[in-house]
Amino acid sequence: MWMDILYVVIGLIIGVVVGFFISQRYTKKMMKENPPINEEMIKAMMTQMGRKPSQKQVNQMMKSMNKYM
Repeated sequence: MWMDILYVVIGLIIGVVVGFFISQRYTKKMMKENPPINEEMIKAMMTQMGRKPSQKQVNQMMKSMNKYM
């Protein structure tokens, strides 16, 4: 009886760990395929703040955003 409970607990722990890593990889893959922000959004945001963004500024912001993904 104790062995059955131990098997269930070990199975749950292994399932949670494996599920965490699978979901983490899936989320990273989706973020790379569908980034939450793109160059047009950055340009629009900077324009709304009253700045005329140059391509260099847009590239710098995209590089800094991609660094954390």
